[in-house]
Amino acid sequence: MGEREVTERDRKRAQKCAECELCAYARRKQRGFVFWLVKMIEGSLCPYCRAYERVHGRKAHEPMPEDTG
Repeated sequence: MGEREVTERDRKRAQKCAECELCAYARRKQRGFVFWLVKMIEGSLCPYCRAYERVHGRKAHEPMPEDTG
């Protein structure tokens, strides 16, 4: 499976995922029903979650990396 180039459309969709209340909650809490739901739909049903993964290099449910600087 080859790597796809990230397009402007991917960036816009990834931004929608970043603003999504469900995905943001799942990234923050890391447990519960919403976390499970996002984890189940992100790769197969949600084009915004798939774009988020392409742009940011991590799944929509994975926590944001801590700033070290």
